[in-house]
Amino acid sequence: MRIEKKATLISTSVALVLVAFKLTVGILSGSVAVLASAVDSLLDMVVSSFNYFALHNSEKEPDEKFNFGRRKLEPLAAVIEGTIISLSALFILYEAISKMVQNTPIEHLDFSISVMVGSMIITAGLVLFLSIVAKKTGNMVISADALHYKTDLFSNGAVLISLIIISFTQYTLIDPILGVGIAVYMIYSAYPIICEGILMLLDAALEPENIEKITTILDKETDITSYHDLLTRRSGSDIYISVHAVFSVSTSLFDAHLVGDKIELGLRNSFPNNTVHPLIHLDPYDDSQSDH
Repeated sequence: MRIEKKATLISTSVALVLVAFKLTVGILSGSVAVLASAVDSLLDMVVSSFNYFALHNSEKEPDEKFNFGRRKLEPLAAVIEGTIISLSALFILYEAISKMVQNTPIEHLDFSISVMVGSMIITAGLVLFLSIVAKKTGNMVISADALHYKTDLFSNGAVLISLIIISFTQYTLIDPILGVGIAVYMIYSAYPIICEGILMLLDAALEPENIEKITTILDKETDITSYHDLLTRRSGSDIYISVHAVFSVSTSLFDAHLVGDKIELGLRNSFPNNTVHPLIHLDPYDDSQSDH
């Protein structure tokens, strides 16, 4: 089993434990901040489960129906995850505003504080694990999951601080105020996840620094006179690169093919954490200005 799939199973299991703890405390204490954190963990569990499904299916080999495979399931999962985070944030915002109006007291503070401390420790361990996997694999789904749980870590810390302040001051209004802050932070964190997933679904070109890696390889190749029509896109952890390499008219097809293989190898070595699919079109002359 790929390490990415193992990571989603671990995050799902951890989220299930956190949901059980937080939901119990949120209902007993009446804290909107703890309840909001419980709802967020519940959605984490659902999203992590969906991420496992997405990763499992995205690694299937290309077939007659999906000639380029199913890697687009990964950015689709990221968009869905970001959307769910945003929707849960709106729910938390609604609960926080309702709590401000009703101003209901918070109970079982000592128990709530203990559970939030435990949740922070567990979440911190999960964030560290997911971050290591994301850095090692470059997988977009795991990166989104790591960012998601990182926001949980910050929100859990904020909830813990608010509960401690309330236990000393009895100023319960800080709970819904913090709930609003958590909701805003969740939406802010979800925005880049959604944007990155949409850009990948729309076949956006690679980032400028990655384009520079490609052009550096092409510029250093002395056996080609020029190149044009450089096209790039990303599909999950796969990178697709297409370019027209211009050769001298006197260059044989055999020699041109060897140079093309050399360029492809250089492109693959430039992205060691990704599966690179290079397509080098061998031109005997510069046809960039002619009609295609």
